[in-house]
Amino acid sequence: MRFLFWICRVFGRWPFRVALYPVLGWYLLTQGRARRASRAYLRRVRAHTGRPVGGVLAHFASFGENLLDKLLLWGGLYRLDGVRFHGADVIEDAVAQGTGGVLVCSHLGNVELTRVLSRQRNDIKSTVLVHTKHAQAFNRLMGKLNPESQTNLLQVTEMTPATAMMLSERIGRGEFVVIAGDRVPVSGNEHVASARFMGEAAPFPVGPYLLAGILQCPVYLLFTVCVDGVTEVHIEHFREAVRLPRKGRTEALASMAQAYAARLEHHAARAPLQWFNFYDFWHLPEQDKRQEDDDATR
Repeated sequence: MRFLFWICRVFGRWPFRVALYPVLGWYLLTQGRARRASRAYLRRVRAHTGRPVGGVLAHFASFGENLLDKLLLWGGLYRLDGVRFHGADVIEDAVAQGTGGVLVCSHLGNVELTRVLSRQRNDIKSTVLVHTKHAQAFNRLMGKLNPESQTNLLQVTEMTPATAMMLSERIGRGEFVVIAGDRVPVSGNEHVASARFMGEAAPFPVGPYLLAGILQCPVYLLFTVCVDGVTEVHIEHFREAVRLPRKGRTEALASMAQAYAARLEHHAARAPLQWFNFYDFWHLPEQDKRQEDDDATR
């Protein structure tokens, strides 16, 4: 990525793409799990939407372009004047009222765009909950490019009372907590609900809504896509507050997971090659691990 980034800076985007495809070819040959997951995802998209989408190579190429855009963003080389905002007034109102909230993002498009844009404003402060175990090399590269890319990131594998208290204090100051709504917890699968996505049931985390219930704050959704060469940022009001009843708590969480999945599906259908979850999203990771173990014993 460092070499490809240098090519883009010196020679431009098209030479970058020429150099990228041999890398993608190697990745296609050697990363079977990601290849199979991409193929299965694109098959579901075609079946559910009835529209043609690109193949696995195009999906990987979109991911490579996305990584480059992240580097360009933090390197100050990405043009921001053409970004279109939809629902920006939702956040503007929250900032004006000083309420803060939980902002549920996804692995669709380039969420780094909103981090860079928010850092240009002193009145918007956010804490991004991340688990970067599988992206350490890339994050180190971004950190070398711009140390600010690593600020406001909070490594979280489980929500402890101390973490919840800290986040509550930040929400109380009118800040935002950003958390992905389309990646199951790394510490276990107990906080997961089944929701329909691209025509089939898939596990979605309920952690964002549990967190919002603890913090008693509004919940917003954030999606970024690039359609016809235009980058779009969509911000949607999701819940004014999350109050989980003792009876029917599981059903309430599942309902919110389904509502989020429906919005993710809507935006992903517009730009299917920009959703980057290269594993079998429709099965829990522990199921994938059992399948790998079974394959190894055959």
